[in-house]
Amino acid sequence: MGVQGRIDPTAKVHASAIIDEGATIGANCDIGPLCTVGPDVKLGDGVVLKSHVVVTGDTEIGDETIVFPFSVIGEIPQDLKFSGEDTKLVIGKRNRIREHVTMNTGTAGGGYVTRVGDDGLFMAGCHVAHDAQIGDNVILVNNVAVAGHVVIEDDVIVGGLSGIHQWVRIGRGAIIGALSMVTADVLPYALVQGPRAELDGLNLVGLKRRGVARSDITALRAAFLTLKQGEGSFQDRAKRLSEETDSTFVREMVGFVMGESDRGFLTPK
Repeated sequence: MGVQGRIDPTAKVHASAIIDEGATIGANCDIGPLCTVGPDVKLGDGVVLKSHVVVTGDTEIGDETIVFPFSVIGEIPQDLKFSGEDTKLVIGKRNRIREHVTMNTGTAGGGYVTRVGDDGLFMAGCHVAHDAQIGDNVILVNNVAVAGHVVIEDDVIVGGLSGIHQWVRIGRGAIIGALSMVTADVLPYALVQGPRAELDGLNLVGLKRRGVARSDITALRAAFLTLKQGEGSFQDRAKRLSEETDSTFVREMVGFVMGESDRGFLTPK
């Protein structure tokens, strides 16, 4: 069952679960049947492993996260360059990680850490690869594949069976339609859809649901049209917007465009 004192006395551990020595199990955790927890794992308070869950590697899971059956969390990266270096997976609080989800630790080439924020929903069959950086309130619908080094900011929804190419950044509040292959960066608050992932407007439904002021939505729509139809290069249009706008939301979009990109951008058609 592990080293005396490393498992909080309020934790509930099924008799068939295997908790390796060195693992830290927080207060009120519930470890279900046939789960396996490795020696370098740290589970926060109230974490639930339903059954048949594997948590391994140098992995931290935050308070009140629930992991559903047959998920494998913290295994080594699917990267042929990985040579056994010490890397981590850090998962935040109150996430729901559904059946058959896989999340890998980082690599030396990506900063050594794969990181998942708080309050996410990772539906059945999703994969989060090495060195990905996932924000808060992110939803990955069934069978989404997130490649290595991807950055997904807060409040993003990725539709089912979509793939995110390595090194892609997805800005805050964006929504990706189902069956999309995203190969370039996605602007904050953007709507992306189609098999080859085309930028198709703003995520107006998401903005309204979050209570964004009409004036900010109007400013974002005007900014989008400027990026789509203005003179000069995409970067030139974004730079002009930064000098002309007073909207915090537009400034965020412009800052994203002006930031470092390894993949370029999906641009308005």
